[in-house]
Amino acid sequence: MRVLIAPDKFAGTLTAVEAAAAIEEGWRRRDPEAVVLVAPMADGGPGFIDVLAAVVDGTLLSVTVRGPLGDEVPATVLVAGETAYIETAQACGLHLVEVADRRPEDGSTYGVGQLIGAAVDAGAKRIILGLGGSGTNDAGAGLLAALGATSEGGSLEAGATGLATLTAVDLEPARSRLAGVEFVAASDVENPMLGLRGATNIFGTQKGIADERKPAVDGYLTQFAELAGRKTADQKGAGAAGGLGYALLLLGAERVSGIDLVAGLTGLETKAKQVDLVLTGEGAFDFQSRDGKVISGVAKVANDAMRPCVVLAGKVQIGAREMRTMGVESAYSLVDAVGEDQAFADPHGSLATVAERVARTWAR
Repeated sequence: MRVLIAPDKFAGTLTAVEAAAAIEEGWRRRDPEAVVLVAPMADGGPGFIDVLAAVVDGTLLSVTVRGPLGDEVPATVLVAGETAYIETAQACGLHLVEVADRRPEDGSTYGVGQLIGAAVDAGAKRIILGLGGSGTNDAGAGLLAALGATSEGGSLEAGATGLATLTAVDLEPARSRLAGVEFVAASDVENPMLGLRGATNIFGTQKGIADERKPAVDGYLTQFAELAGRKTADQKGAGAAGGLGYALLLLGAERVSGIDLVAGLTGLETKAKQVDLVLTGEGAFDFQSRDGKVISGVAKVANDAMRPCVVLAGKVQIGAREMRTMGVESAYSLVDAVGEDQAFADPHGSLATVAERVARTWAR
């Protein structure tokens, strides 16, 4: 039996690399002679650099940058020749702030700009940024400030609240510093930055923005957009990572699918054609999994190769009809198999147990 294991992270419990190892361990308990290909996945969010560092011939540059609330945090830039890869969540990720301390209206993407600066100083002429998992909602204003942009009447470095009183914004210093540098924004989000489908209204809740605050915060971002470039705010992907996509589009970035980018770099299509079965997974297999996430991307590759795709997930919250629409043959839940307490207490062991059960059904 030839099997391809290509999971996303299981948020809060396992990285994509760790999840792949657990699935392989469980499968081999039932089918020790299997030929197993492993390709951990990411869609641009947390884990982006870990996944790419395993397949891209480059070096990791260690950098200390400003976190979302101003504390210094460690981060890495993957440098391969004149191309650099950045995981924006390392500087502005939701995971960097304890739940009780979250102040999304004050969170800044300044550290992402510092990562870009470090990449440029290292000689990068092409910078690919993975967007996702952010805890900020500042329209990328902090990023722009770190690269030299200036303002009047407010602050680009103080999160969304700093944008409320802006009277002028000058992006030219940032653009001048980045002259000759190509940007690629890798994201699974196509939302614009403003309005009912924008960054604040769609993604604000998970970052801690109360419903009653959303109109005001959206207004802060609107004020910034009126000064920096209103049309750009309506482009697809401008709302990614709390508007970080907007700032990158202002700098001329090309937007691409994060999962498609990672799939290409890891050779997922070629590997899928070499196996009998494709296994993927993530923490929660739900309706959000359909929209540019790892599971949907892997399932598409598997279907194009005419191979069955099976999902292993912490929780399965999607029905059989929706699965089939995505190209998924079947899905297995850790919580259903071992219980929620055990799934969180021993995620590696629980995932391996479920993988062994999958092998009982699918191994030849």
